Amino acid sequence: MSDTPLLNFPTDYPIKVIGRPSPEFRARIHAIVLRHVPALEASHVSEHLSKNGNYLSISYAIHAESREQMSALAADLTACEGVLLVI
Repeated sequence: MSDTPLLNFPTDYPIKVIGRPSPEFRARIHAIVLRHVPALEASHVSEHLSKNGNYLSISYAIHAESREQMSALAADLTACEGVLLVI
């Protein structure tokens, strides 16, 4: 088995968060992402509402500095109220 890491940091990395649409959900998710990636550019954020409007996916293209940063971000997003899935 190789000890070669799957990702080399720093790297650009996509993250998608899915939950029920609401202004509060959007604000909570964005605050978490900004806490971990303060230099996030608005152009690297996109949203998509499901066909019936039941789910909102928020996608971020972030510049990750380390595996620890990514793990902490994923843990905070997963623990956030209203998050159904983090990809």
